Amino acid sequence: MSRAQHPWEITADKIDIANYYGISVANGMVGIISAPHPLQVKEVVLAGVYDQYARGRVSNFLPSYNLLNMKLSIDGTGITIANIKNYTQKLDMQNGEFVGAFDYKDIASVSYRYTALRHLPHSVMMNVTIKMKSKGKIAVDNFLETPAALRDQQHYFSEIEKAHVYVPLLTSVAKSPSGSLTIAASNTFLFNESREKQPNIIHKMNDTHIHAAKFVKELGQGEEYSFAILGTLMASVHTPDPYNQVERSTIFAALEGKERLQNAHRNEWHKLWQSDIEIAGDPQAQQDVRSMLYHLYAFSREDSGYSLSPMGLSGLGYNGHVFWDTEMWMYPPMLLLQPQLAKSMIDYRFNRLEQAKKNARIYGYKGAMFPWESAHSGMEETPVWALSGPFEHHITACVGIAAWNYFLVTQDKQWLKEKGWPILKETATFWQSRVEVNDKGEYEIKNVVAADEWAENIDNNAFTNAAAKKNLMAAYKCAIQLGLTPSAEWQKIADKLTIKTMANGVTREHDTYTNQNIKQADVNLLAYPLRLITDPEQIKRDLAFYETKVPQKGTPAMTQAIFALLYSHLGDGKKAYSWFQDAYQLNLNPPFRVIAEFKGGTNPYFATGAGGLLQTIIMGFAGINIKEQKGGLEQLKTALPPHWKSLTIKGVGVEKKTYKVTH
Repeated sequence: MSRAQHPWEITADKIDIANYYGISVANGMVGIISAPHPLQVKEVVLAGVYDQYARGRVSNFLPSYNLLNMKLSIDGTGITIANIKNYTQKLDMQNGEFVGAFDYKDIASVSYRYTALRHLPHSVMMNVTIKMKSKGKIAVDNFLETPAALRDQQHYFSEIEKAHVYVPLLTSVAKSPSGSLTIAASNTFLFNESREKQPNIIHKMNDTHIHAAKFVKELGQGEEYSFAILGTLMASVHTPDPYNQVERSTIFAALEGKERLQNAHRNEWHKLWQSDIEIAGDPQAQQDVRSMLYHLYAFSREDSGYSLSPMGLSGLGYNGHVFWDTEMWMYPPMLLLQPQLAKSMIDYRFNRLEQAKKNARIYGYKGAMFPWESAHSGMEETPVWALSGPFEHHITACVGIAAWNYFLVTQDKQWLKEKGWPILKETATFWQSRVEVNDKGEYEIKNVVAADEWAENIDNNAFTNAAAKKNLMAAYKCAIQLGLTPSAEWQKIADKLTIKTMANGVTREHDTYTNQNIKQADVNLLAYPLRLITDPEQIKRDLAFYETKVPQKGTPAMTQAIFALLYSHLGDGKKAYSWFQDAYQLNLNPPFRVIAEFKGGTNPYFATGAGGLLQTIIMGFAGINIKEQKGGLEQLKTALPPHWKSLTIKGVGVEKKTYKVTH
């Protein structure tokens, strides 16, 4: 595993095929996952494309065309990891690019750089440079292979030829498993030479599901030769006519040219990095935290209307579904650093509000009940065997709270009126219909799966009840803010929703909780992010108890992140740093320190965990807090890890303020 501590680059110089976990470059629409093999990528993921096939009778993220499937031969020998030397790979986080380099015998040095273009949501580009140490002949194949999950594939090769330009197009089109979607991909080569000096392009069919464009070029000793592969990927959820549009978009990008494409792409990334985290005194933490931030930026896109899956665009994990992971873990740091990206996440929920209302009616409730797992339509996508689908209702409160927090941070009253209020009104109405009153006049929420998912079909889960209370209070405040009349029931229920304690004074996770191990933080979330428990002694008591109930294995990274944040708030920087380390160090996989969901896990990149850890940094160590009453941000007094010299959070909120913390 690379231990490089460059603040912007993660470099791998020992690449083991058997122990390799790819790193992603993405633009919020297309994700490219690296492969250990030179000039290859493992897979390409396209956001928003789901269909029913195989697993669980629910919609799944569809495998997409690999736009950067390339093969290089030199003097008739194919380049492989076995016949190269001095091989390095690098993630350049500052520019959102992946870089590889190697030597082939004493004949050639090769470098390549690929990216998902930030300014063109559906386009990717790989630049290749070959420097010959002796004369030789190169052959380059670019393949389009239809994934096995797709069907009815069609392959096309066409040439756009004008007096001033030549664009050869390698295009494939296929149907999703059910036939309901069309997916299309189109590639071309970009050359530096004038038209008459460019190599000829040969089209060949390798099989019914794969075809390729190829060129051959004689190079002299000392000659340096560069070319690029440019591709576009779209589905019928993005445009009514993906076949024609991928070709149009590829032609557009080709005529922009490599330099303009790269400059525009890097300019967009540099704008994102105006909101950044700087740690002085811990180079490895700096690199790791920036990697977490990079991944959330890479997986998000402004105005896309898409939200984030736990694995982002790093693969097909969790079927690409959207859980509470977004609103609870990934959304808060994005709301503070990139409100325009966070807006897309909450818009995703607003756009599915009508379906959430239908979901509520199915179960006999009023208002809107957001699904535990959501894909394209907003209907429940949880496999039937998982009880979280019909019972893990706290997701609805998480969505409501996220909507209110968007207003508190941005003060966008027009958005609150048009989108925030409908979400808050319908989620509060759900809780109003969901609660039951007991003989003490208290309100209860019975028969739920807790935030601690090992607790199933229990009554009065602490987090569920507390999140519902917060949701109801937010809806009430929202109505007042807009000059509307709120339901008096919302305030009454919020005041009397029961949250219980045990004989030892510890907040009780649910009615039948005694001393069991827990999967993840639940009660401790009442102190943060809900901020309903504010007494430091109660926070300490709950922490001391529940931190011993989380086993080392099988629990996700966010739990320890919350422990770290709360200890920072309590002024114990040393203990906070210990939990911060515990949250992810044993989850890292080689060679790029990618975070898995669990310690020893093999399903990276776990963007949910990254979101939790970024909250440790921003809301914990830096103490940045959303003000509950008038909105906006404030800075609380918290504790830094002892060996950190300073922590600077740049570009925070709509005013892009800078917050700095020192000892």
